Amino acid sequence: ANLCGADLCGANLCGANLRGANLRDANLRGANLRDANLRDANLCGANLRGANLRDADLRGADLPDLTFVILGEKYFISITNGEYVRAGCQNHTVEEWRKYSKQEIAEMDGRKALKFYPRLLDIIDFYIGKGERPDWLTSKEYADEVTE
Repeated sequence: ANLCGADLCGANLCGANLRGANLRDANLRGANLRDANLRDANLCGANLRGANLRDADLRGADLPDLTFVILGEKYFISITNGEYVRAGCQNHTVEEWRKYSKQEIAEMDGRKALKFYPRLLDIIDFYIGKGERPDWLTSKEYADEVTE
């Protein structure tokens, strides 16, 4: 299918067969592409901000620069255009992730999120480059809380 430049913002494409589709420069912002077949699709220049790519088949797909899907972690993680990071159902900019308070992380998914947060920052550092971390991560109080 030739969907070059198509505006599919917020579209529900869950399970769609888009194998080999030309989605170059398409607006897929907030689209649900969960379980979609995007094998060999051209996604160059596509806006994938907030798109749900969980379990999507991206083998051979031509993705925008600095776009990654990380498997095998406690939460589904995707990085889009080197700017947006989705962890589970939370989608925020890299800068927002680096600055969250302990309370904000806890409100996302409780203790599980608090324990995972340093790992998420490690992943962001690896794919995007080393960045700042909140001071509360090095506090004794935090260390005691996640090791209980």
